[in-house]
Formats: sequence, C-alpha cells, structure tokens
Amino acid sequence: MAKYKPFTKLFYPLVAAAIFTSCQGTGQQEQENKARQLTYDLLIQNASVVDGTGSEPYTANILVGADTIALIDKDKAFVYKALKTIDATGMVVTPGFIDTHAHGDPLKEPEFKNFLAMGVTTISLGQDGFSHNNKDMSAWMDSVDAARPGVNIAMFAGHNSLRVLSGAMYEKQPAEEYMKAMEDLVTDAMDAGCYGLTTGLEYNPGYYATSEELNRLAKVVGSKNGLVMSHMRNEDDSLVEASIRELLAQGQYCPVHVSHIKVVYGKGRERAKQVLQVLDSARQSGTKVTADFYPYTASFTGIAILFPDWAKSPHDYKEVLRTRKEELRTYLRNRVMQRNGPEATLIGSGRYTGKNLEQIAKELNKPFEDVLVDNIGPYGASGAYFIMNEELQEGLLLDPYVMIGSDGSPSMHHPRGYGSFAKIIETYVNGKKVLTLQEAVRKMTGLPAETIGLQQRGLLKPGYKADILIFNPSEVRENATYEKPDQLASGFRYVLIGGKPAKEEETYATERLGKVLRKNRE
Repeated sequence: MAKYKPFTKLFYPLVAAAIFTSCQGTGQQEQENKARQLTYDLLIQNASVVDGTGSEPYTANILVGADTIALIDKDKAFVYKALKTIDATGMVVTPGFIDTHAHGDPLKEPEFKNFLAMGVTTISLGQDGFSHNNKDMSAWMDSVDAARPGVNIAMFAGHNSLRVLSGAMYEKQPAEEYMKAMEDLVTDAMDAGCYGLTTGLEYNPGYYATSEELNRLAKVVGSKNGLVMSHMRNEDDSLVEASIRELLAQGQYCPVHVSHIKVVYGKGRERAKQVLQVLDSARQSGTKVTADFYPYTASFTGIAILFPDWAKSPHDYKEVLRTRKEELRTYLRNRVMQRNGPEATLIGSGRYTGKNLEQIAKELNKPFEDVLVDNIGPYGASGAYFIMNEELQEGLLLDPYVMIGSDGSPSMHHPRGYGSFAKIIETYVNGKKVLTLQEAVRKMTGLPAETIGLQQRGLLKPGYKADILIFNPSEVRENATYEKPDQLASGFRYVLIGGKPAKEEETYATERLGKVLRKNRE
C-alpha cells in the first residue's frame, strides 16, 4: 500500500463543516458554495451511509480533511476536489467498529491486525479487572503512544491490578490505608485519561472485594464522570441475577456496564428476557446500565475457573495436594461434568493447546480430573468452555442496550478475537436476519462510543474523526474457527483511521495509525 499523506496545507478539518453549517453572515447557498470550493484530503463517492445511529441508510458523498469528517453531502451531482478519491458504489460506509471489551498488550503486540481485519478501529483495554502493573497510568499511556499501536486504545484501570499495586492484595477487608491508596490510584488513572474502572470479581484478588469496597471506588469513578465495567462475581444461571444486582448497587454513583453478558447453564429466550428485565427495571429507576456481548457459545479464561477457591492463590497448591488431593479430584470431576463434560473444555494455551480434556485424558491414560490436578494445575493453561445456550444468548444480543465486544486478543486461542465483528454481520445480519445492518452497526459504533464516553467517534457526522469502514456486507466472512482461531476476517475493503488507510483490500499499512485516546482530551 502506498503511503498516504494528507495535504493539510489546503485544508483545516473543521473549516468546511463550519462554513456548511454556519447561519451567520451569508445565505445557505453561499455557504455550500464556499465549502464546495475547498480541496479535501479524501472523497468517498456514492457511499451508502450507515451512520452509526441506527437510522436508515442514505446515499451521499463524504469529504475528509486531515483526520476529520468535514462534510457529508447528499447532492451527489456536485464534483468535489480531493487529493484521493474512493468510489464506494455498491458498498456501505460505516464508522469504524469500537470493541467495548478487548485484550492484548500494546507494547508487546502493537499491530493488532486481528482487530483491523474485522473492521475494529478502537479497542477498550484494562478489562476484567486487570490493567498493567505501573502506578503511573500517564507514563504507561505515553509509552503506548511511542509504540504506535495499530488501533486506537481507550484505557480502563483494573480493580485487581489496583489491589496489587495498593498492597491490599487478598485482604477481605483492606485496611483504610490500602483503601485510600486504591482510591488515589483510581483518581490518578482517571486524571490521566482513563474512561473508568473494570472489575473481575470471579478472579483473584478481586474475588475478595466486598460491596462496600466496590461502592467506594465507584464513587471516585462517578466523581470523574467515568464508567464501571464488570466481569461479575458469578455468571451461573442460579447466581447471575444476584451478581447483576451487586453491580447495579454501584450504579447509584456512576454508569455501570455488564461485561460479556451471558447465562452459564441457562436455556431459552424466556430466560434471557428475565435477566434483561433486571437491567430494564434498574434503568426505569434511573440507573444507567448497559452490557456487551460476543457471538460465541464458548467462553475463554484461565483453567483456574474450574478449581475451588481453597486450591487457588493465596493458598499453597502443594499443601492442598498433600492434604486434600482426593477432595480436589472429586470437586474437579463434579465441576467439569456440571460444565457439559471434559469434551466441552478446550485447552487454549500451554503444551495441550487445541485439545480438549477428554482427548488429553485418553492420550495420558488417566482420568481427566487427574490431568487437571497433576499435569495442568490451577494456573497451567487457559481454555474455551462450551457452556452457553445459543437461543438464550441470541435473546441477549437483540436487546437495544447490548453492544458488541470481542473479549479477544491477538494471541487468544478462541475465534472471538479474530471473528466477532465479522460474525455479527455474516451470521446475524446476512444469515439469520435477526438484526438489520443499521442495528448491527449501531451496536458496534454509536452505542459503544456513547457508553464509554468517546468524543467525536462512533458516528459518521461532520466534525467527527474519520475512523471509517468501506465494505460490501455480503462479502464479510468470519473465517476463524475453534480449530484455527487465528484466521483473519475478510471483506472489509477499506479500514481508515483518522482518514488514512490502515487496511486497503488485503494490504495493511506499514505505518501504524492508532493512539491512546484520553478521556476529555480528544
């Protein structure tokens, strides 16, 4: 791909928008004529515009100056001057997708090609309660900018990481000095440009946090106009509603958001309605609550999810093996059978990657619970777990307050990191036809931008940043599978970040175009 340099000397990005919309001094026709005399950096012709609001598509020309959308003109007959022109005839033009829940290390794997291939131009990191281990969030953000990530990054502070950095660690009732340290860390992170706080209450050490602790931190987030996103305490069918209510209690202080909404072991559309009703009731009482969703029926996380609390840190695993091994074997056998059996756990890291527990047990000629106890242990692997019901999950997807997040990364052995956004279009728009294209695009652009608080992103609108996709929906393919999860999505012909092509057909720009987005500083 040829390197594209915007000719900014001829254009200041907001000039055309100001001329076109101003009602002072001159008539409407004269304003339009002035805007039309400018030379733009990019013209996207004959676009079928799906603008991210959920509104019906319309045909227009889109003009970009520097990194900003300058003008959207439905008068297609007018000929504009531009340094680069893309003919979008027969294609749709949408905002770049925003991944509400993503993973990856932008210092170690900054390309993020997996996201670009499926049309994602902005990702949210710091999820499930885990961010980096640097107390200075601003310095970390500067280092990420210096690494030039392939996509834009909206950062959240992780509660589990804050517990470690503050010294609270595994304390159920942290001393006041540790609580104050966590509050100060949240304050500093928000001041540095974070969009809020994430919790991962199914993981250690966040598991030990009480509602009192979480509410105190939510107050700090609310004072900075931020958002609390939560991997809730328990997503099992019998406990998911109680977990939601724990999160909703924090909603009295700030907006709250359910990460990767699901109901483990639950079944049917009616159960989805019951869970969504809990959220709807909270909204009617004034709580701002949303959720994100990935379109797969297998979750992915550390194998520790199978182990009992008493076999995980801070407990000594060697001591557990010495004193409670038979109890642990029984627990694991029951736990795995409850989760659809050993064939439903697919190992995604370590030496057994790509094999399920049943296969490994046969190869090693031992019970699967002994594989877990002796060969893997609570921290020896991650895995995909086939534990969700398609009909129920689809019911959650269709809710207007539920958006899309992949919960994926470049290195995760799960297709969601490479296919989620493409699958929404291929399966739910083109295939099952349960979403219109404009509804799906809203769930991937305007809704997440509004929820997170991203300024001037998520919509195709004059004055907004030119993070733009150009594609034919019928060509979009997921490609990633559980057997080959790292296959790039296809069909997104142009992926623009700040008006520059990060991807054009199947060629990726040599210059990475992303940056860290800082709340209230864009």
